[in-house]
Amino acid sequence: MTASSMLSCRSLSRFAVLLAFLLGAVAPPAAADGIEVKRAALVAAEDGYFLEAEFDITLTQILEDALNKGIPLYFSLEFALNRPRWYWFNEKIFETRQPYRVSYNALTQQFRVGVGTLYQNFASLPEAIAFLARVRLRDIAASGALAKGASYAAELRMRLDTSQLPRPFQVSAVGSREWNVSSDWYRWTVTVP
Repeated sequence: MTASSMLSCRSLSRFAVLLAFLLGAVAPPAAADGIEVKRAALVAAEDGYFLEAEFDITLTQILEDALNKGIPLYFSLEFALNRPRWYWFNEKIFETRQPYRVSYNALTQQFRVGVGTLYQNFASLPEAIAFLARVRLRDIAASGALAKGASYAAELRMRLDTSQLPRPFQVSAVGSREWNVSSDWYRWTVTVP
């Protein structure tokens, strides 16, 4: 290679690096649609243990549009508490799925979050999502069910349950990132004092 061609390759590569840097600095940040676990803990109370968790939930534009058009969205909170055993499979202490239903009523112009048979109305979608993002589950374990000094493995996630959507939307949801909103499994160790 000649000196002039090496010089032009270097200046071209510097130009490419500068261009990539400028494009990266100017490009708008990508919106993080989905669910992320911010924190989770198993808390001891007088009558037993309960789960406290907080999520960061951002709906995609398609989900917001579907909700505003009257299609309810169903979310599923999944939690498991296991006792690790080196000699056998882990022992399941507790496992639950808590369904949530988020809907919009065009007549009253309110959003509604349902947990089991209990419902609460909200004036805006951000208020409803903020309510959904704060979880407190009771009756995880009775006060004497967990051994003192023992360690347990806890795991938690929240996801949009696409199997509860109307059939045409279930077909659209297959393989679509806009419809498959879920958090990763959040795992932590619980040590009983």
